[in-house]
Amino acid sequence: MSGSLAVRSGRVLTPEGFVNADLAVEGGVILDRMPGTVDATIDAGGLLVAPGLIDIQINGGFGLDFTTDPFTIWEVGTQLPVTGVTSFLPTIISSPSTLRREALRLLAEGPPPGYRGARVLGLHLEGPMLAPHQRGTHEQQHLRSASLEVVDGWGKEQMVRLVTLAPELAGADQVIRELRDREVVVAAGHSAATYEEGLAALRVGVTHGTHLFNGMPPLAPRQPGLVGALLDDPGASVALIVDGVHLHPATVRLVRRSKTVDRVVLITDAMAGMGTGPGEFRLHDLVITVDEKSPRNAVGDLAGSILTLDQAVRNYVAFTGCSPEEALRAASAHPAKVIGEPRRGRIEVGKVADLVVLDERLAVLGTIVDGLLVYCAPEFADRVTPPAVP
Repeated sequence: MSGSLAVRSGRVLTPEGFVNADLAVEGGVILDRMPGTVDATIDAGGLLVAPGLIDIQINGGFGLDFTTDPFTIWEVGTQLPVTGVTSFLPTIISSPSTLRREALRLLAEGPPPGYRGARVLGLHLEGPMLAPHQRGTHEQQHLRSASLEVVDGWGKEQMVRLVTLAPELAGADQVIRELRDREVVVAAGHSAATYEEGLAALRVGVTHGTHLFNGMPPLAPRQPGLVGALLDDPGASVALIVDGVHLHPATVRLVRRSKTVDRVVLITDAMAGMGTGPGEFRLHDLVITVDEKSPRNAVGDLAGSILTLDQAVRNYVAFTGCSPEEALRAASAHPAKVIGEPRRGRIEVGKVADLVVLDERLAVLGTIVDGLLVYCAPEFADRVTPPAVP
């Protein structure tokens, strides 16, 4: 499906809320009026039409690990629309610099011919400037001190969009300022920062917290730490892994009450075991064991998640009682805002036509990337005219 597209009679999630509306798409962009003729039509009657989901932290999935082999980014990207994801930041964990350079070179070359999948918006580099005692499954041998040498060649123009570091490290302030000058979003994570160090980092240029509560000391009454700083600062956004394993549902509810609605971002932090079932998988140099709920390393520590972003949306509704509208925005408009993607994450005239069609249970039925239907559930196929090409 290409060219012009009509999505008719859906309950469309606009910035003002859900409205009954038709959507017109041409050239991958949402139009203000329907063309005289269209190449394809989707009947969305009785269904929800929302902005495509955006995952800004994902390490792999479907048996594949980005840090082990960056080329698998494209293969995972072709499968992510099944989960409603229309764009993502492949995440490379602490590893040799050659792997980061290989991933950046791959993205600069662009997708292979005929690629049909979620759009890669750039890289999330999680590490290697992390606190040794909060490194989680990041291997000690790959950690580095904070220095401008480490971030040589990292910038928005080079497709580095988000960097997670420990802001309390010596030299981190200079690195944060330099990355911000290069239009890279800097997040605090895998950090042992105190509350005071966290606030100082937010003043310098950190704007986001990576997988809140995980990879940082717990919130304590007299030592609120980085968690306290991120929750206390009204301008900081926080990423949540809402899988029922990384965060208790009550913790998710407390975060929701602590932050303004647009500062909560749903992520997966998914690893190779996402979408596969139980087994053993790679997370760079490590062998990770996945059961029905979570991935664990050899000593039983969490090693990413097996969460999908559409499931995170459903869980957020179930855990907090929020509206589907709020949960969907936490996985679309809010991550788009964090990484500075003003043309994505919202359904408005002139925005990129990244859309997901869902039923009343928030199950994904169809996913549209840049105006192209790239995923169509079998039970949705009879709503597409002409029939969708598998």
